Amino acid sequence: MTESVEAKADDESAAGTPEGPSGYAAARLRLLNEEARSGPPRRSALSGLTDRWLAGLAAGAAGETGVAGYALVAVGGYGRGELSPRSDLDLLLLYDSSVAKDRISALADRIWYPVWDLGLDLDHSVRTAAEARGTAAEDLKVQLGLLDARHIAGDPSLTASLRTATLADWRNQAPKRLPALHELCQERAERQGELSYLLEPDLKEARGGLRDATALRAVAASWLADAPREGLEEARTRLLDARDALHLVTGRATDRLALQEQDQVAEALGLLDADALLRQVYEAARTIGYAADVTWREVGRVLRSREARPRRRGLLGIGRSGPAAAPAERTPLAEGVVEHEGEAVLALAAKPERDPVLPLRAAAAAAQAGLPLSLHAVRRLAAAARPLPVPWPAEAREQLLTLLGAGEATVQVWEALEAEGLITRLLPDWERVRCRPQRNAVHRWTVDRHLVETAVRASGLTRRVGRPDLLLMAALLHDIGKGWPGDHSEAGEVIARDVATRIGFNPADVETLALLVRHHLLLIETATRRDLDDPVTVKGVADVVRDNGTLELLHALTEADALATGPAAWSNWRASLLADLVKRVAELLAGGEVPEPATAEPTAEEERLAVEAARTGGPVLALHAHAEPDPEGGDENTPEGLGVELLLAVPDRPGLLAQAAGVLALHRLTVRAADLRSVDPIGEGPVTLLSWRVAAEYGALPEAARLRADLGRAFDGSLDIEARLAEREAAYPRRRTLAAPPPRVTVAAGSSQVATVIEIRAQDAPGLLHRIGYALAATGVNVRSARISTLGANAVDAFYVVGADGAPLGEVRAAEVAREVERALR
Repeated sequence: MTESVEAKADDESAAGTPEGPSGYAAARLRLLNEEARSGPPRRSALSGLTDRWLAGLAAGAAGETGVAGYALVAVGGYGRGELSPRSDLDLLLLYDSSVAKDRISALADRIWYPVWDLGLDLDHSVRTAAEARGTAAEDLKVQLGLLDARHIAGDPSLTASLRTATLADWRNQAPKRLPALHELCQERAERQGELSYLLEPDLKEARGGLRDATALRAVAASWLADAPREGLEEARTRLLDARDALHLVTGRATDRLALQEQDQVAEALGLLDADALLRQVYEAARTIGYAADVTWREVGRVLRSREARPRRRGLLGIGRSGPAAAPAERTPLAEGVVEHEGEAVLALAAKPERDPVLPLRAAAAAAQAGLPLSLHAVRRLAAAARPLPVPWPAEAREQLLTLLGAGEATVQVWEALEAEGLITRLLPDWERVRCRPQRNAVHRWTVDRHLVETAVRASGLTRRVGRPDLLLMAALLHDIGKGWPGDHSEAGEVIARDVATRIGFNPADVETLALLVRHHLLLIETATRRDLDDPVTVKGVADVVRDNGTLELLHALTEADALATGPAAWSNWRASLLADLVKRVAELLAGGEVPEPATAEPTAEEERLAVEAARTGGPVLALHAHAEPDPEGGDENTPEGLGVELLLAVPDRPGLLAQAAGVLALHRLTVRAADLRSVDPIGEGPVTLLSWRVAAEYGALPEAARLRADLGRAFDGSLDIEARLAEREAAYPRRRTLAAPPPRVTVAAGSSQVATVIEIRAQDAPGLLHRIGYALAATGVNVRSARISTLGANAVDAFYVVGADGAPLGEVRAAEVAREVERALR
């Protein structure tokens, strides 16, 4: 406490009455020193004690001045009865317009001066009810303070009348004032930052702090929208308790939780240490911040609806008594997920209790569309969704990767899942890093947010790697060991291996992920601390990474990690050192020849289909439900398939791949993996065998007969695929607010002796394979075989092409084809 209050409490407590200044000061000091009473009870008691003292001051002053038509009103935090030890006293002296100004001025002096004499901070005003309402109409902060007006002394009817009028004004003006309040909150957040990530946060002003909690109360008072109530009051109480302890520890009216005071504040609150304090503060701030996001979205939706309603009525010629407006359109996003009024919501037919993958599918669809996931949807998923089996089904893994690969849009969806406990339910190891502070000036985020931000950065680097799924997963897990004692890389390796196995990666991928997590600092530490001209340095790195595929993953992970850490962790100098090291290691690893990949022999069913296609001259296909593969087996370089396996045999012809892929796109089938090769079953000409693994975007799979008929029409030229795809795109335009990384087309030199390998890495989208096929056909090359894979939202395809003479392309020609295909895809 300040010297003035302490001195008066010690020296004058015996001389004054409990209602006098010295009596109040002594009682206040005793109250603040009572260890048994803290938190809401102490704030309430301090407010009550102050009320009684001020009421006594006001009554005495009114008797001396002869003023009757007045009311002393507490506003703001004091009005809510939430006095912290160093809080300002926010007071309004309200008076009837019939009272002479000199008399009300004398009354005010007799109230304010004793407060100042005690050294207490006072925010005061003297107004009539009309003046108070007029000032509130011009100053939003004044209006917010009046919403919490509470009577202390004088004529209670004056206070009641002002409260009633203020609330009425607020509700009438809400469509205009709420957007202004939202803008005020956003400006404050830009200045102060996010409370849940700052090492020295401002408990009041930062985003997710006490100011935002007050704004949510104001929104609720408007009756226009309301905040999610669960956990909100508890979060606000935790921040108020932390501020109380901070005031008592520092003896100052401060809201900034400085590093040097955090241990004392933690001790005052009975917490283990400063990290426990920050974690508690961060959790409270996230609760308030998430509630604010949801509330302001709802405010925007309501205001847009109010603006649109009169326009719709006017256009339709409908009066106020006319029929209700048509419900907002629901646009499908994925199976069980639709867009509705700017949010991703569950479809009416969705059954989360029967669909354990739905939470991840909804999150991935929302993030890919750049939409928030609605509060109702998240809560329904949290309440009803079944736990995923272990290991996860392949679709669940793919949807998690799609969510992680959505870029900046991932963050708001991830926060929504985390707010309702879905992240820790999916990934139990997340609990140890959730809200964990990083006491390092280089780091700008908590551990958990840093991991998500690293995945966001990695999503922009997916075109540089052959396995974007492993890059995104390693980004999410690389610091997961920071919640455990010891070296976080060593602990993280163990956790990453366990998590990857539970998620359903095959053993080879599990080992790669474990290696990436264990050595995620290897490249940057070597590049910045070792002599790159020393052969031992380069060989040491090569011995760890073992192959170029892992090296490119580690390179991209290192860059994403640094970019997500903060500006001080990445620079052109660091990037150049890292690139130099990677180049040297890659050259060492590329010393041997790359063997030609073995081509599997056709199965009995594939041979039968090929023979039938050769004899009939038309397409022959078979559809099989694809059971989940054994996670202990499978190709170590590609993820397991999904959905349905489609086998197609067609006599070889130009543009076959593009036509077949276009028909699949028309039937809303997403190609998850594909294999294309040429056989000659009866010696009368080549037949192309296409083995597809497909999944329906939403709804049921198409009938085989319809699919076969459309394939036949596509091959004979009677089906205009381009026009049909354009019509569908116009009818259901896809939205994406954030641009994906551009496609990258490269020549994989040395990958084959009999063909030129064109590698294409792009954002997966309906009709992508159709566009790739036409782009390749336009260059005049022939596709000898292909390996198509979709990893989350990323397509990673390899096409083995030859020229008209059946030979691999020359170096110049291959580079030209790659450029033309990339230009076509962009």
